[in-house]
Amino acid sequence: MLGFLWWIIIGLIAGLLGRLLMPGPQPMGWFLTIVLGLVGSLVGGFISSLVFGTDPMEPGVHAGGLVMSTVGALILLALYSLFQKRRITEP
Repeated sequence: MLGFLWWIIIGLIAGLLGRLLMPGPQPMGWFLTIVLGLVGSLVGGFISSLVFGTDPMEPGVHAGGLVMSTVGALILLALYSLFQKRRITEP
């Protein structure tokens, strides 16, 4: 149970950092920010395993965990913003 709570906390922090670093408005609430951070953690972990050769299934906290989670959140937020702009401009 405590592990799940840490996932949510790290997801929230990574999502907030991603939203803070990305310029422009991002119309999303707390829940989507947490989801953004959690999925960003998965994307960041995948990128980290490719770049640094770490095993993503290895338990524990990794040195670049929050950094790579934030990078993953930034990537997803950029895609989300692009999708939102396209959806608004299409008739």
